[in-house]
Amino acid sequence: MIRCLGFWLALLLAMPAQAAAIRVVDDAGQTLEFARPPQRIISLTPHLTELLFAVGAGAQLVGVDGASDYPVAARTLPRVGDYSRIRFERILALKPDLVLVWVGGNRAADIHGLRQMGVPVLHTQATRLDDVARLLRLIGQASGHAKEGEAAARDFSVRLAALQEASARQPPVRVFYQVWDRPLMTVGGTHWISDALTVCGARNVFADLRGLSPVVSREAVLKRAPALIVSGSDAPDMRRPWQRFASLPAVKNDAFVRVDADRLHRLTPRLLDGVAELCAAVAPYR
Repeated sequence: MIRCLGFWLALLLAMPAQAAAIRVVDDAGQTLEFARPPQRIISLTPHLTELLFAVGAGAQLVGVDGASDYPVAARTLPRVGDYSRIRFERILALKPDLVLVWVGGNRAADIHGLRQMGVPVLHTQATRLDDVARLLRLIGQASGHAKEGEAAARDFSVRLAALQEASARQPPVRVFYQVWDRPLMTVGGTHWISDALTVCGARNVFADLRGLSPVVSREAVLKRAPALIVSGSDAPDMRRPWQRFASLPAVKNDAFVRVDADRLHRLTPRLLDGVAELCAAVAPYR
């Protein structure tokens, strides 16, 4: 009997350590295993930083990229570089047990360099609106906050469904989303902003393009005749360059709107605030 009790006691004592073990498969198909949740995490993009805070892992962050500015607590963290250059010496000095990267957003050479250094890297790859919920789950699991990640993912999906329902059964308006002026850039059909336009009952006139941010000509825009031109608040003023094209429906109707780029251009829970703003901006033109 005593041996039996001793066995069960040993098993119970071992359970917390087993429960703390983490095993995840990232978006590159790589399996990462940790005996306990990572305690020294570095994020290399603003949206990944924000997602870590969203799942309750903000206290585990020890370094971020230069553009990470939300939430406010992220602004006080050490900087390890930006999209153009990662400071590997700074990363090593911080002794991370996990680094989060965005495949397609961070330079492939930088990601390769991290792996060569033997640093555990969680690869994320996201371009669509509903990728946010998936990333919340993945990052929640990887950081030891699976329950918080699941709750945040469910909340995001519920809010997204509500926005979709509100705009359903209304005729779509043809929209040109202008990312930049010189060169003239837009979003392709695989970009989450194209998804957001669909949620709002609009149609991206360049939805047939596969690139995330393709360069287009003014002639191509004129040919597709958008009824509304939308841009982010971080882009140059778009109204004046289009005024000389009087035949363009958007110019005829003076249909130009700007939305908050800080929310709409980041794959985080705040993205839905940007989608709601976009829907409100599109609604008068439908």
